[in-house]
Amino acid sequence: MITFDRVSKRYPEGHDALREVSFHVERNEMVFLTGHSGAGKSTLLKLIMLMERPSRGQVLINDQNLKDVSRRKIPHLRRQIGVVFQNHQLLFDRSIFANVALPLEIAGYQHREIGRRVRAALDKVGLLEREGDLPVTLSGGEQQRVGIARAVVNKPQVLLADEPTGNLDPALSSEIMHLFEAFNQVGVTVLVASHDLSLISRMQHRIMTLRGGNLIVGASEP
Repeated sequence: MITFDRVSKRYPEGHDALREVSFHVERNEMVFLTGHSGAGKSTLLKLIMLMERPSRGQVLINDQNLKDVSRRKIPHLRRQIGVVFQNHQLLFDRSIFANVALPLEIAGYQHREIGRRVRAALDKVGLLEREGDLPVTLSGGEQQRVGIARAVVNKPQVLLADEPTGNLDPALSSEIMHLFEAFNQVGVTVLVASHDLSLISRMQHRIMTLRGGNLIVGASEP
């Protein structure tokens, strides 16, 4: 589903964020990506989202080589990929419903379909009864759940998460990780970047480790 073949990323100032990284994530697999701050985790996720392009090597999603994706086609590719951020990036002047609906509105879905999908996503994260509330009324864990609902409302094939529990206490962090597991169990390929080794080591999924841009543990060749 996700393949990196000898991928390197050098930024213009000369910093090598990734060096000859190769791995393969199977369809419907859940994998954790770990490493210290600056190890290259966020860069790796940005390459999958086409927020960055590799300096060398190839990235493939669902057998599509991302180097063949033109700028015009990037929005279409991103509809297949849900993304959850550490700070959840919610719009605090809009209701929870409106926050989750935003990707569907951008994609041009009809009003009735938007309502059906948004309520289904909120139900999955346990916030259906809060759809009319503003994000400021929610706890940090609940706000992250809204971010997850927004990421899955398009029914993506791939779900990426960049330090999704970084601002949460241990109990809420475990709750959020099990929510990712629930989506994985219904057929979503999940890749979670996290530095919380104590948490992810208990989750019984493959762990890949980046150190200084090199993949050093848990990698499988494409």
